[in-house]
Parts: sequence; structure tokens; C-alpha cells
Amino acid sequence: MPRLSVITVDGPSGAGKGTLSHLLADTLHWHFLDSGALYRVTGQACVMEGVSWEDAAAVTEVARHLQVEFFTDGNGEVRVLYKGTDVSREIRTEEGGRGASTVAAIPAVREALLQRQREFLRPPGLVADGRDMGTVVFPDAPLKIFLTASSEERARRRYRQLLEKGENVSLPRLLEDIEERDARDSSRSVSPLVPAEDAIVIDSSHMPIADVFAAVMAAARERGLA
Repeated sequence: MPRLSVITVDGPSGAGKGTLSHLLADTLHWHFLDSGALYRVTGQACVMEGVSWEDAAAVTEVARHLQVEFFTDGNGEVRVLYKGTDVSREIRTEEGGRGASTVAAIPAVREALLQRQREFLRPPGLVADGRDMGTVVFPDAPLKIFLTASSEERARRRYRQLLEKGENVSLPRLLEDIEERDARDSSRSVSPLVPAEDAIVIDSSHMPIADVFAAVMAAARERGLA
């Protein structure tokens, strides 16, 4: 794996990882990896191929041969294709999140997608958003961020997001889903959701994203990355 500039941003769903990572990548003019999208696409591919998320062997085969493409459309939105079919909307639903978390708990699936994630690391640098970017995928990253927030605050954020999209959602159900996913992600046998030992941990529960971004950019400058 080449030694290049990389900032990892790990943490649970709804903590603000995606927003922070996009801001960093845009500001630094670096590449961006949404590792969760690979797991979400794997889960959606299983649905499209008629494979149960609980069938570890079959899910692993899907992951090993995953035909996925990412591109930015004319509106600047990242689109995701599986075998040529746009699955951008499907993978961002709550069901898509459950599928990602379920298949990500399979060790062989994580192994199958590991090298694909590392291939995103190329000049001039990479911002990697995920759950094990700093612990497993890029353990030598010079700057590792672990962004967290209370489950209640993350549920409220997701609730507002979905309401803005016109979806009929239940806040208590969202909170239950988030807590279940947290438990699944943090207790899995391989690559559990934990901060790297040398990560900077930031609780964004009561912190505007602008302040989080400023703190991370300051840390990046200290390390000669910005």
C-alpha cells in the first residue's frame, strides 16, 4: 500500500462523517472514499440477486465480484451503479443501512472489500469515511478522526433528513434502529467500530459542523497535511 497523505474519519451512522469528509476532500482537493457505500451496494446487490443477507458464503461471492461504479453527475451528486443500474437511492434508505451493517459483520466480506478500498488511495491524498478506516484499512494514516454523537441526537438528525425527503418516518423507530446498528457494529468479531488508539475523538452532539471542520483542519495543518 503506497504511503500517501490520508485522513480517516470513522464513527457511527449519523455522527456527521459524510459531511465532514466531503468538506475536507473539497478543501484539500483530495480524493474521497465512502467505504460504507461499498457495503450498502453489497447489501443491495444481494437483494437484486436474490441472496439472503444471512447467507455468509453467498454474500461473500457477491462482494468478491461486485460490479460497482461511482461517478459525479451534472448536479455534483455522487451516483452509484451496480451492473449498470443506478442504485443511489436504494442504498441510502434505512433498509439499505440495515443491509450494509448485516453484510459488514461477515469477516470474508470485509476481506473481499479491503483491497478495493485501499485502491482509492492515490495522489494527492485521500479522505476515507467509514467505520474501520483508521484501525484496519489505513492503519498508518497520519491523521485519524473518530466522530461520534449521542444516539438520540443522531436519530433526530436522521429524522429531519428523511422528513425533508418527504418520507414518513418514526423517531422512536429510527432511534431503535440506530441503537441496534451500534450494537451490531461495535460487537462484531472483525473490525469492530472502535476508535483507533491514536485517533482524535470528537463528540459532535452539541457542536456545529463548522466547528468540527475547523478543529480537524487545525489538526491537519499541525501534521503538514494542509
